[in-house]
Amino acid sequence: MAWIYLFIAGLLEIVWAFAMKQSHGFSRLAPSLITLGAMVASFGLLSLAMRSLPLGTAYMIWTGIGALGAFAVGVAFLGEGISATRLVAAGLILAGLVMMKLSASH
Repeated sequence: MAWIYLFIAGLLEIVWAFAMKQSHGFSRLAPSLITLGAMVASFGLLSLAMRSLPLGTAYMIWTGIGALGAFAVGVAFLGEGISATRLVAAGLILAGLVMMKLSASH
C-alpha cells in the first residue's frame, strides 16, 4: 500500500503545483483552495507511505513524480518551451526514480 500512497501523493503534488500557478500568487480563490487541499492530501499520503518506506526513497520519488509531472503539464498546458536539454534533464530524473525504486527493499 505504501507505494500506492506514494504514487498518489506524487500525482497530487502535480495538481497543487499546477493549481498554485493558476492561483496567480493566491489571488484567485478556487485555484488557491485546490492548491491547499491537494497539498494537505499529498503530504498526508506521503506521511503514510513513510511509515514503511525509507525517507530518502519516499521523498525522492515523491518530488520526482512532482517534478516530472509539473514539467509535462507546463509543456502540455502552459506553453512552456521544450528543448533537448530539458528532455535530457527530465530523462535523468526519471532514470534516478527508476533506480531508486529498483534499489528499494520494500
